[in-house]
Amino acid sequence: MAIGLNVAQPEEDCSDVNCPFHGTLSVRGQTLEGEVASTDMEKTVVVEREYDVRVPKYDRYMKRRSRVPAHHPPCMDVAEGDTVRIAETRPLSKTKSHVVVEIVDEGGA
Repeated sequence: MAIGLNVAQPEEDCSDVNCPFHGTLSVRGQTLEGEVASTDMEKTVVVEREYDVRVPKYDRYMKRRSRVPAHHPPCMDVAEGDTVRIAETRPLSKTKSHVVVEIVDEGGA
């Protein structure tokens, strides 16, 4: 089943209802890329993105980071330190509104 993004479907199958490939979850809105900072929760990963913000007073840039919780379907093998692409979905819980759709680069830990 195609999800409307240019990403490869994972080889594994899963029975997760909230999987965009094997379930009924639709993706819409923005896609983000970041590094997996935490896999401690069940079916959830925290994706961290670092970006620069300009400080006009000092005419320099300052680093900021944002942490986005995302749903982790069982068919994707994600570990800490991996670079992943996440897509926006309907709200899945109080904090989760994204789902992992692709592993861009396996690395880290």
